[in-house]
Amino acid sequence: MVFVDESGFSLTPYRGRTWAPRGKTPILRHCCNWPKLSAISGVTPALKVYMQLVKGSIKTPQVIHFARHLLNHIPGPICLFWDNNSPHKSKLTRETLADFAPRLSVYRLPAYAPELNPDEKVWQHLKCDALRGFCPADLTELINKIHCATRNLRRRPALVKSFFKDCPLSF
Repeated sequence: MVFVDESGFSLTPYRGRTWAPRGKTPILRHCCNWPKLSAISGVTPALKVYMQLVKGSIKTPQVIHFARHLLNHIPGPICLFWDNNSPHKSKLTRETLADFAPRLSVYRLPAYAPELNPDEKVWQHLKCDALRGFCPADLTELINKIHCATRNLRRRPALVKSFFKDCPLSF
């Protein structure tokens, strides 16, 4: 249930743990009219977390840029496990990544199978734990909080390892 007050802010009852008095549902106040923020990320069996935030939507150029970033920062062979998102399977993406074929292998996951993707566990942790109940005043504050939450996650290799243990695929 979402209520909007006269100033254009959304008032949302919060259902998680809070410091509110018992029996009083806290109301989170946040603006609904933000520019879009998208993220592309990856997690490795070596317990490394990579993330890039993009204002707007993630399209083919951002996917290619992120893949190149991984190639520059991860030595040795890389296997990408992607869902069927349009930028992942575009002709330009396939042609560009084919140039890195000796080092880079791309595998497609089924259309909707978040349980097979450890990176989905990263996002579940960030959204449901690290950012739960956070109502930033603006996009800059949100970006800073996501970067901070990602840095904290990188400092917890046991947690990142658990994302792979929960996945039925063997890495």
